[in-house]
Amino acid sequence: MSGDANGLDTSGKAGFTALFIRRPIFALVLNTLIVVAGLAAFNGVEIRELPSVDQPVISVSTEFEGASPETVDRELTDVVEGAVSRVQGIKDISSQSSFGRSRVTLQFSDTTDVNQAANDVRDALGRVSNQLPDGAEEPRVVKADADSQPIMRLALTSDTQSLEDLTLLAENEITDRLASVEGVADVVVYGDQEKIFRVDVDQSKLAARGITVADLRNALATASFDVPAGSLKSQSQDITVRATADLTKPADFENLMIKNRVRLGDIAMVTLGPDEGSTALRSNGRQGIGLGIIRQAQSNTLDISTGVKQMVAQFGTILPEGTEIKITSDDAVFIEGAIHEVEIALVVAVLIVTLVIYLFLLDWRATLIPTISMPIALIGTIAAIYMAGFSVNILTLLAIVLATGLVVDDAIVVLENIVRRRAEGLKPRAAAILGTLEVFFAVIATTATLAAVFIPLSFLPGQAGRLFREFGFVLAFAILLSSFVALTLCPMLASRMLTKDMTHEHTGVLARIGGAASRFYRSTLSACLGAPFIVFIVALLFTAAGATSFFTIKSELTPSEDRSMVMLRVNAPQGVSLEYAQDQMKLIENKLRPLYDSGEIVNIFSISGQGGSSNSGFMVLTLAPWSERERAQQQIVQDINQAVATVPSVRTFAMQPNSLGIRGAGNGLQVALVGNDYTKLGNAAAELVRKIEDSGRFQNVRLNYEANQAQLSVTIDRERASDLGIDIG
Repeated sequence: MSGDANGLDTSGKAGFTALFIRRPIFALVLNTLIVVAGLAAFNGVEIRELPSVDQPVISVSTEFEGASPETVDRELTDVVEGAVSRVQGIKDISSQSSFGRSRVTLQFSDTTDVNQAANDVRDALGRVSNQLPDGAEEPRVVKADADSQPIMRLALTSDTQSLEDLTLLAENEITDRLASVEGVADVVVYGDQEKIFRVDVDQSKLAARGITVADLRNALATASFDVPAGSLKSQSQDITVRATADLTKPADFENLMIKNRVRLGDIAMVTLGPDEGSTALRSNGRQGIGLGIIRQAQSNTLDISTGVKQMVAQFGTILPEGTEIKITSDDAVFIEGAIHEVEIALVVAVLIVTLVIYLFLLDWRATLIPTISMPIALIGTIAAIYMAGFSVNILTLLAIVLATGLVVDDAIVVLENIVRRRAEGLKPRAAAILGTLEVFFAVIATTATLAAVFIPLSFLPGQAGRLFREFGFVLAFAILLSSFVALTLCPMLASRMLTKDMTHEHTGVLARIGGAASRFYRSTLSACLGAPFIVFIVALLFTAAGATSFFTIKSELTPSEDRSMVMLRVNAPQGVSLEYAQDQMKLIENKLRPLYDSGEIVNIFSISGQGGSSNSGFMVLTLAPWSERERAQQQIVQDINQAVATVPSVRTFAMQPNSLGIRGAGNGLQVALVGNDYTKLGNAAAELVRKIEDSGRFQNVRLNYEANQAQLSVTIDRERASDLGIDIG
């Protein structure tokens, strides 16, 4: 048994509280250390939109020029799949074989290190390199989903440079520097057009001289070489001899000897000009080169955006006059805006909580005590986020906003009991110790209960579990920290600040409001206690209404968001040329011109020949910032759909990017038809699309395949989640 100056028992629980009351500097130092740790962690913690829910994904792309999808699937994709299937940690393998290209996507388990997995994939491919067909390029391994959309898009345009010159500028000066930014997996180039030597053969002259196309091909294949040819030695010299035959001008090619003293110029005309290209890009009506920044799996979008912007600023010194590179879309803009809105909500929550406390306590000194304890617990939570390896994102900030009301509960419970004891006439220190002692176990029990409620959120399975893992732990830690502050700092401050008499009646507007609220609560409480059956019936009705709403309300992982970006996918009939696709894309641009002129659309980034298919296109529409337009993104999308629906010979689909960047998310229901007969698969897929369209229950239906493939995917965009109940068998 031990006592203090007031003769109170300070053993056990009271001893814990009395320690901080007798040693106020000790209490201040402990709580100051919590704040310092939180501020220090804030400078080092990662900032992103959402918790990292990316699964490690690696793509293997291989070019096989001229090969049909069937040949690519049989001789290339099958070999690559067989090699990489032995890599440890793979959860799923998907592949796509198209004209001249194979793409294999590997999805790994959550615990897999993507860098180590990439090395294992390269080793596996190296063991089967001799099994790849002649003419196939070396497989290209990228630590990102090949289907993933760029997080940033840039347009390189010029009033003075040709497309060929812009292509060389992009290849030699820009792409490598952008790829060196931390977190960038790949830089995709659109609309590039290299300079090539074009040989136009006169068939009659070729036949008259008895020369075949094979002779011409062999001569061109061995025309330019640079090889060692030995050395010449003497008593005073040792000279290395090299045989060189560089062809750099059309005239050099025309002088090339083909066969039987026939030169290339005798049977053909050689010109130097731009390649036809497989894609074409337009940015706000100007033709140029497009650059897409692909984010590496498990990397930070905000850090990549900052690095790319710094790199773009450096390009001003190397770009020719009249040439500019401009960022046309950036996912980080939405992320920064969303986090800023949550920060505003946090500040507003703190102010409202403080006002409510004062409204009921009606004493600024008493109000100041929980107001001080609240930011200590919230700032200290940042240190917990850093130590746990979490990030500051929308969900962790949401947890902190929610904790704003919870962390102050313990302080209010302790403070209110101390104020009550002071009003009864106890001295400040005695009231602080006795008031805290009486609610000590209540504070501990409340804290443990709340932590037990939120921690299980962190163990939910699947995508939702990874999404809310940080949310649950952050909220639980904030509550635990608040109880420590309430039991250490609050009693100490109360013993020093609540020194004036607190038995007097409060006057003023707030006092009258508080008194009215107290009288209203007293009367309603009496009425409820007098009619328990009615209270039970009302509670039962609310429970039934909540249960009914749970089963009828629309459910989705993340809501539709206004991210100031709309994407259009354009499909033209199979077999059309790239020029035709370009013309249709220009028509779509003209249809969208009113929205561009009104300022609702600020950038139009269009690609013809998307994915190596001349009949497809892709368009990214960047909308004006939220503060500069009156209509929401969903309303603008309706106008876009109406405008593009009038463009003939193409099918256009407006898409809004999903929040989580999940593979396939936002695409609705996907149906895969698998079989060995390519012709039957194609016919079955087309028939399925027709029947689904005739049902009238879906917005858009698109068939994804290149000519014929071993697997055809039908993607259905539905307007309502209830449409998933359709029987498509």
